[in-house]
Amino acid sequence: MTLEELEQQVHQLSVAERLSLLNTITRSLQTDLTQTQNSTQPNKRELVEQLRGCLKRPGEPAPTDAEIDAMREQRLVEKYLT
Repeated sequence: MTLEELEQQVHQLSVAERLSLLNTITRSLQTDLTQTQNSTQPNKRELVEQLRGCLKRPGEPAPTDAEIDAMREQRLVEKYLT
């Protein structure tokens, strides 16, 4: 069945049937969107591990909070002022 055929048939349904169809479509979309978000977005633990990997410097200790703040500030300066 094509979308056009489906649209034509929807107009033949009663109000109650169209509301029921609307609820079914809404639930279907919510399920699909939730699954898509869960499969494409890393969880917080994965994000922390990725950030640790970005900041890791061989043979050096992890940067301090102050060093991270300075890096962030430098990045913003480069991004917006240059």
